[in-house]
Amino acid sequence: MNSNKNIIIIGPAHPLRGGLASYNERLAKQFMDKGNNVTIYTFSLQYPGFLFPGTTQFSSEPAPQNLDIKVLINSINPMNWIKIGWRLKKINPDIIIVRYWLPFMGPCLGTILRFVKKNNHTKVICIADNIIPHEKRFGDIAFTKYFMKPIDGFITMSQKVLNDLKFFNNSKPAKYVPHPLYDNFGEKISKQVAREKINVQQDAQIVLFFGFIRHYKGLDILMNAIADFKKNNTTKTNVKFLIAGEFYEDRKPIDDLIKSLQIEDALIMRTDFIPDSEVRNYLCAADVVIQPYRSATQSGVTPLAYHFEIPMIVTNVGGLPALVPDYKVGLIAEPNPISISEKVQEFFSLSPDYFLPGLLEEKQKYSWDVMANEILQLS
Repeated sequence: MNSNKNIIIIGPAHPLRGGLASYNERLAKQFMDKGNNVTIYTFSLQYPGFLFPGTTQFSSEPAPQNLDIKVLINSINPMNWIKIGWRLKKINPDIIIVRYWLPFMGPCLGTILRFVKKNNHTKVICIADNIIPHEKRFGDIAFTKYFMKPIDGFITMSQKVLNDLKFFNNSKPAKYVPHPLYDNFGEKISKQVAREKINVQQDAQIVLFFGFIRHYKGLDILMNAIADFKKNNTTKTNVKFLIAGEFYEDRKPIDDLIKSLQIEDALIMRTDFIPDSEVRNYLCAADVVIQPYRSATQSGVTPLAYHFEIPMIVTNVGGLPALVPDYKVGLIAEPNPISISEKVQEFFSLSPDYFLPGLLEEKQKYSWDVMANEILQLS
């Protein structure tokens, strides 16, 4: 489907870091490959410092090649919203694709898009990562309602978010399209090479918890599961739990929990931000990826695991079970320590290649071309 449209993506991109930025850059490349003209408008200020829980919002990686990225949007300056809105209205793009992941962004993005829609031409499609946020704050509903008014259609990457849209009595077109595979972190490498690169034991069985550490992701549940696993491990294998990702919450409760449970010897803690150039090494070093989440919509970790053909253990919450067919590409646990511990034991009782055929089959469903075509059809 070659459409030759003028497309603008609004959302995080380089020099900002993280999964949203990687996704937007990869989506831009897909539209460009289909013959469209694409520009990304990203944030000169994404979050004020007091709202950002990590060490830095900015990437240390080089800028992606051949992408037109405008670093112009200030999320807290209404004069900037008006300026950007008028600018985009004059540019008169055929399609604007806007990411929505946090109600805090509702006033900024909603205002920009109201000005754009005055041109009576541009179609605005929202990729909604979350509609009802994991961590609720004052103003969430009002900000989201304000944001939604100028939107023409929605793409969600989980059935749960599609259902959440109904909470707002939303009658606009909306479609569930699974999160495409992150194929922009390079090809799969051998477990041995990956472990050499990140300096972890060659003879261990590695369970990987990957990504930003926030309460809803259940790292504390995992820590209690590790304590149970150590006590009841019947597989007699040398299992290590690799925690790779930056804390986006106070880490002291986790450190105290580790100490009280006496599980230090089972852990490999790599809790700095993992740059894009290192992502492949961590995924390929793992035997299994674990997502012990309390709640979830979709997860950016799941398409990473699919791309590198690493099986998963996920909890039975939100959109995770739909993306990880039980006993085909991984195992589904209940979101409690005992169930997670039992599934880790079960995983290591199975053949090392047990899940590979299922992973190879299922990963074919998650295509960037499918996502791009669905957006074009919705617009």
